[in-house]
Amino acid sequence: MRPFRARVTEPTPAERVRSILAAAHSMTVVSDGLHSEVHRLSGREAVGDFHLHAPTEAALATGGTRIPVRLELTDIAPTPVRDRLRARVTLAGVLAAPYDPDAEESTCMEFGQAVLEDAGGRSYVTLDELQATPPDPLAACEASMLTHLVDAHGEDVALLLRLVRPLPDKGLVRAVPVALDGYGVTLRLEYPDGHRDARLPFTTLAKNADQAGSGIRALLDAARRASHLSHLLT
Repeated sequence: MRPFRARVTEPTPAERVRSILAAAHSMTVVSDGLHSEVHRLSGREAVGDFHLHAPTEAALATGGTRIPVRLELTDIAPTPVRDRLRARVTLAGVLAAPYDPDAEESTCMEFGQAVLEDAGGRSYVTLDELQATPPDPLAACEASMLTHLVDAHGEDVALLLRLVRPLPDKGLVRAVPVALDGYGVTLRLEYPDGHRDARLPFTTLAKNADQAGSGIRALLDAARRASHLSHLLT
């Protein structure tokens, strides 16, 4: 008998980190007391100028130069919500030579750890997990799809409220999409004294923008069948 497996409804920490690395337009490199801002160029990942590798026995045995380095990235919601900072990612490791922001070749970084910090807490991701995990298929188009949903389909966002569980509290000021990935869409429910996020999962994993569009339409169809919640907005 096949063991029961719960349906996955949101990205793993490794997927989140890979997606943030793929979509980030900039990052901060902290090394040897210096902070350097690296901006995305020519469509490459901001972290693309670094080659990450596992510690080698030879490097540890020789005891050569080992300069600590941190790559710091932030994940900012593309929509106008409260508290737009969705997550922070820090990659820590060591360099064999001082970091040169003007170097034409990629910088070799001995990987130490990757840390994801978000509203759910702190998660650690290994190099093996990063190398084995592709970014979310919507990472590159999430921002444009979310802003289009807000700007052109605001009435659909209100309709999606019918699917939120537990039900939104009375006094809801507004609901705004704050995240979109292959597993579903997240709404931020804003109240006068705070906010909370509500996850609406797709029935099947969306592997591209077209499938994500189909997933959103399926959610809207389900919402139309749900009971009306017009009393929520005051």
